[in-house]
Amino acid sequence: MKRLHPDLSLLFLFGFFTLFSNVCSDLVISKLDRQIDLSSQIVRFTTSLKLENNGAEAVSKVLLPYPENQGKNLAFLSVTVTEGKGKTKTSSDRLHVDVVHPEGMPPSLTWYAVSLPKELSKGGSLTLEVKAVFTHLLTLFPEKITQAEAQLVAFQDSAHYLSPYAVKIQSLTVKLPEPKVESYTKLENTKFSGSEIKYGPYENIPPFSLPTIIVHFVSNKPFSVAQELVREIEVSHWGNVQVTENYNLIHAGAELKGVFSRLDYQERPHVRGASALSSLVARLPARAHSIYYRDDIGNISTSNVYSDSAKTLLEIEPRYPMFGGWRTAFTIGYGLPLQDFLFKSQGKRFLDITFGCPMNDIVIENLFVKVVLPEGSKDISVVAPFPTKETRETKLSHLDIAGRPVIVLEKKNVVPEHNKKFQVYYRFSSFSLLREPLMLVFGFFLFFVACIVYVHADFTISKSSPSYIAKLQWDEVQTAVQQFQNIMNCVLVIHDKLDASLRDLSRTGDVQACKAARKNADAFLKELTKELKPLSAFLQSSPQALQIVPKVDELVIKEKELQEKLMLKHSMVVDSYEKKSGGRDIDNRVTAVQQKITLLRQEVDDLLEVIDEI
Repeated sequence: MKRLHPDLSLLFLFGFFTLFSNVCSDLVISKLDRQIDLSSQIVRFTTSLKLENNGAEAVSKVLLPYPENQGKNLAFLSVTVTEGKGKTKTSSDRLHVDVVHPEGMPPSLTWYAVSLPKELSKGGSLTLEVKAVFTHLLTLFPEKITQAEAQLVAFQDSAHYLSPYAVKIQSLTVKLPEPKVESYTKLENTKFSGSEIKYGPYENIPPFSLPTIIVHFVSNKPFSVAQELVREIEVSHWGNVQVTENYNLIHAGAELKGVFSRLDYQERPHVRGASALSSLVARLPARAHSIYYRDDIGNISTSNVYSDSAKTLLEIEPRYPMFGGWRTAFTIGYGLPLQDFLFKSQGKRFLDITFGCPMNDIVIENLFVKVVLPEGSKDISVVAPFPTKETRETKLSHLDIAGRPVIVLEKKNVVPEHNKKFQVYYRFSSFSLLREPLMLVFGFFLFFVACIVYVHADFTISKSSPSYIAKLQWDEVQTAVQQFQNIMNCVLVIHDKLDASLRDLSRTGDVQACKAARKNADAFLKELTKELKPLSAFLQSSPQALQIVPKVDELVIKEKELQEKLMLKHSMVVDSYEKKSGGRDIDNRVTAVQQKITLLRQEVDDLLEVIDEI
């Protein structure tokens, strides 16, 4: 296993700044208490500084330096003036902080200048509380672990506060997620109790004194990092604010070494997957409704919603437990009542809603907040509690003409401390609210008018034109041919029944029943023949039926011949049964006739198909 080594840059800074110990000698930190919270992947520094001005001139700014690795990973910085202690402690509003570049200082430090609410005069004192939030400060050590191993991380800093001012007395408390430590740097006045390591108090510390400390400890909390989060907040003046959040999430903790066993995880999830990401909890507004949770596959049912008068909690589980290096993408959405978030002020409407992610302990590398305003909104401005990159887009939705204005706010390295409210101001005419309903009414009106015109209008060119007359004649021919085919099909059905009566005769020997079937068939065939005559005459007289008439005449001739052969066969069979002839003699007598019947039936069927195609 690799060994942990102290950051040489801290040693370099110590050597460099001993040359500048009197640079900022006017201010002195009489007492400093520093707390470092390492209970999650987000490292939080809380520092209380009691400042005294020992110089001759008043001081209006206080410098706060951070080493290079902390400066580039600083996500949130807040400075307030505090008074009192314990329950009587009060804090002012956040003081203005600027990035500065003091002369003579190396670029490896990031400097911030805090503007005091009023100048600190000679002999005066005040207490500042500095809250700094960092990401990516913890080092995974080792970088890969098995499913059964705990996740170990290392943290490195200085036991003394990095400051250009002398410190009379200071102390440091390092809070760990659990009382399991592999190793930690032991200095003078070091105490390890429970899940806290305390350094100090140390007295009369010169500026830029930097003794390095390293803490190697167990941290099984998942390192949930959203590489990209797109929050779309769509405002509808019809009573709803729709929020859609698209997450691209990765577990940035120690990567899984070896194979994953679902069985081991199910049996002992707190041992065989202690650092796995198994669930997330989103804290939504109290009156959130129409909540959903899905991904590219579809809806994910492993979610629960708990609500009360103050909040709505959405607990979601990914489709699989996420170990280090594993990724997932999902979407959550919900609706909010408009009256809780949209207000009016000085002739303008403004949206007042939270900026960041509703889930705690998630680091967001790239956050895009898109506010979609109703079409027709103008004079748009944004008020945010921290710097953001602002761009404009246009979104086309249903019943839009020019599109809806979209304000895109982009911020990198976002932590839960950024989940504060911001405001979007805009002007919107009440008449614009009626635009979509009027468009719907007018659209339906035009539709019904078009239907009325279509139903009552005659779009034919002329009823006396040759093409129109030809079309009518062709429709009549088609109707006549269809009737002709139906009659022919009925004739063939009677032929089949007549043939079936002969089969019944061979089975039962009932000659009288067979003669009765013959008599009924003769009657039906005569009726159908009468119906065929006018149809044949019409087709022969119609110029549109020139192609069909030859086939129709041929079909009539073939059917008549088929009918004659069937009647002949029927008479021969009945006569043979009356003379008590044997079955073989009957078959010999009708064989030639049956062959002719089969051939004629095939020709009739083929002619019907040809006529149908024409």
